[in-house]
Amino acid sequence: MAEEISNGLMEEPVIIRSHGGRARAIEAGDVKIDVAFLGASSCDEYGNASGSRGKANCGSLGYSKIDALYADKVVIITDCLVDFPNMPASILQHNVDYVVKVDSIGDPAGIASGATRYTKNPKELLIAEYCSKVITESEYFKEGFSFQTGTGGASLAVSRFLRNEMLQRGIKASFALGGITRPMVEMLEEGLIKNIFDVQGFDLTAVHSIDKNPMHHEIDSSFYANPHNRGCIANKLDIVVLSALEIDTDFNVNVITGSDGVLRGASGGHSDTAACAKLTIIVTPTIRGRIPCIVDSVNTVITPGESVDVLVTEFGIAINPRRKDLIEKFKDINIPMFTIEQLKEKVESIVGVPEKVKYDDKVVAVVEYRDGSIIDVVRKVK
Repeated sequence: MAEEISNGLMEEPVIIRSHGGRARAIEAGDVKIDVAFLGASSCDEYGNASGSRGKANCGSLGYSKIDALYADKVVIITDCLVDFPNMPASILQHNVDYVVKVDSIGDPAGIASGATRYTKNPKELLIAEYCSKVITESEYFKEGFSFQTGTGGASLAVSRFLRNEMLQRGIKASFALGGITRPMVEMLEEGLIKNIFDVQGFDLTAVHSIDKNPMHHEIDSSFYANPHNRGCIANKLDIVVLSALEIDTDFNVNVITGSDGVLRGASGGHSDTAACAKLTIIVTPTIRGRIPCIVDSVNTVITPGESVDVLVTEFGIAINPRRKDLIEKFKDINIPMFTIEQLKEKVESIVGVPEKVKYDDKVVAVVEYRDGSIIDVVRKVK
């Protein structure tokens, strides 16, 4: 579908929103939901629905909860109808209009996707090691810190490096946030993390944990990252580790369009958590498939450079010039340090400068920043 959109399928541009931005838009009335069809692992006859206690458990229903609150009609689709009351419930009965039982809502084995692989790639492990050093030598790595890491190979490895350092120093985190993965659950069970706030389970370990551990909390996307409510939990983040398809010399990050200009992914909570965290780290290899990831100007801005503090690559790190405090703090760090321009030149000396993507004038997608302002557009590819 994304490829067809990039080739001009839609007469009206689609709107790209972050997780927090979508919750904001729904609550503000910018997005009107007529009918929400919501899958649930278990549900009773009155509509109390859960992502647990069924045949196809999926864990947190954090994104569905907002739809259930604001849609005109709510239809719960389940393959496991249980006795009333199905408690605790992710979605409560007074927000549900219909319950529909089907033979199967899907295969939970699919939750363990390639995006949450455990890497053995030496390049990704080196990036993770550098990233963990940036975190542990920062002022934010202390008793009671909070963090969120992504689901890519390097990001998952960061969690494991952090675990070892936390054990050595006797440090515990107050909470971990976001899409939850096995390393976070293991750290919760070891007592290294006091709370997990889960908007989406990314593997079956996270799915099972939320049903049995009272300190593993299910949250909705507004609680997670809506910038216009009374206070989203992302505001309390100390450290976030995020990936990138490409990053430019102004530290703007693209996670949605590929090197060919075609829509490839989603905005997710990237711009939300980057804006909120005290230390925002981008982890990315410098080259993917002979394509440089550090460029003059990204295809599509999802997260503005003002929200990014440190870039970590296999060659070393680059610190945003805005963060003079970090430049001073890390001047003696045992990691190669470059300006982002130097990293870009290093990459181009290896693979050269690719031709720029050619676009038509037609706008196929509008990128909203988390507060509803327009930050960029995606044009039809030639």
